[in-house]
Amino acid sequence: IGNFAADYPPHRRRTPNFERPLLPHVDNPPQSSQYTAIMSDVEEPIEETEVDLDLDLDLDPQAGSEDEEEFVAVGGATEVKLFGKWSFDDIEIRDISLVDYIAVKGDHATYLPHTAGRYQKKRFRKASCPIVERLACCLMRKGRNSGKKLMAVRIVQHTLEIIHLLTDQNPVQVVVDAIINSGPREDSTRVGGAGVVRRQAVDMSPFRRVNYALYLLATGAREASFRNLKTMAECLAEELVNAARGSSNSYAIKKKDEIERVSKSNR
Repeated sequence: IGNFAADYPPHRRRTPNFERPLLPHVDNPPQSSQYTAIMSDVEEPIEETEVDLDLDLDLDPQAGSEDEEEFVAVGGATEVKLFGKWSFDDIEIRDISLVDYIAVKGDHATYLPHTAGRYQKKRFRKASCPIVERLACCLMRKGRNSGKKLMAVRIVQHTLEIIHLLTDQNPVQVVVDAIINSGPREDSTRVGGAGVVRRQAVDMSPFRRVNYALYLLATGAREASFRNLKTMAECLAEELVNAARGSSNSYAIKKKDEIERVSKSNR
């Protein structure tokens, strides 16, 4: 085998420590002067310190319940606001026929117009989609904008800020009023066949009124911002404010009046 210790480098060798005294393992060592001297050389005596156990602990069982009740009360009072600013509580839908199709209150109140819901999987399911989110989805049109929902949400956020500056009202209420005023109530359809075709005036359902109003508002804002220095948010805000007032400067209001005028002549 050879000299095992010699093969190890010096810094890896274990050398016994002859300066430290070796103590015998005894359960009850003798209290001799020699043992005391050895112990004094090895370690210092440990001083015992008294621990004050008289702590002022409030062991009242009702204290925790009061804190929980207070926490629940504060948590329950949290109000859902769009973008953290615009409240849904005071929104009023003035057209009773559109109450079921403009989702803006209760469970439909959201912090952001981006719920990632699958509203196209079933007929009429998109009626439960928040109305501001539906407006954002209508902006994602014409191919190059399809799928860019974050851009549409940002445009809607800037639009609401501009509406608040222009009208000093809750911008969600302005959006609801614009949709109510922009939906045509009567339309004309093609009736007949085999070469004999004529137009017949028909009433428009409330759900189609909301859908058509969103389409007209988004189309008017898109055409106004095309080849223009105004941003999309500014054009959409101007379109919504004019439509909420019923002004003929709005693209949606002009189209609505035209559709109703044509259908009236086809009664």
